[in-house]
Amino acid sequence: MTDRETILRTAEELINGNRHEEYGPALQMHSRIGALWSAYLGHEVTPVDVAMMMVLLKASRIKVGGSVGDSFVDIAGYSAIAGEMHSDLADKAK
Repeated sequence: MTDRETILRTAEELINGNRHEEYGPALQMHSRIGALWSAYLGHEVTPVDVAMMMVLLKASRIKVGGSVGDSFVDIAGYSAIAGEMHSDLADKAK
């Protein structure tokens, strides 16, 4: 899969489809992960941090090669989720 439209369309289907239904709202899920990572690391990890760290995980997988699989799709999805959560959290802080 190399077509940018296919990558973006697939990412959109995933984040607004099954994964949303299975795991719940992205902010809630990423907040839960952030709380667990915060406890483990001993400092705050925000929901946006979680999504961006997942982007970096996927980038690392691409860097080492092998089967890239859906890493580019996942990067697009996590980036969209991070952008949405950033905006939502900024609005709530106002």
